Amino acid sequence: ELDLPFVSPVGRLDKASEGLLLMTNDTRFAQRLLDPASHVAKIYHVQIGALPDEAMLARLRAGATVDGEPLTARSIDILRSGTSTAWLEITLDEGRNRHIRRLLGAHDVEVLRLVRVAIGPLQLGELAKGKARHLTAEELALFQA
Repeated sequence: ELDLPFVSPVGRLDKASEGLLLMTNDTRFAQRLLDPASHVAKIYHVQIGALPDEAMLARLRAGATVDGEPLTARSIDILRSGTSTAWLEITLDEGRNRHIRRLLGAHDVEVLRLVRVAIGPLQLGELAKGKARHLTAEELALFQA
């Protein structure tokens, strides 16, 4: 159990998403992580209800404009494919509201599950769903590099 004084989330996850969510009481740290100019990668594993081919990947990588807002990803790669679904690894430099869901939806790709697995050098790892822990000094130092 963590004793948490005033903290706020660094970014957000929508209700249907899961994964790594940083909490901090250092607003400058939070702003640095969220500023697109900082190029702090946010990495997601996304299960889709389709089997992607190179043409689909090319369309997704080209991005989309939704309601006048351009949506792109730094990278989109296939992690694994099954018989009717696949998992993609999608890396964003900035996370706009429902960014991945809107980007994939613009290409008629259904998102079945969305998990943020990393923010910059920090990995979700084996931390169980609903659990929290403090960052180590070594992990904090990774963000200073």
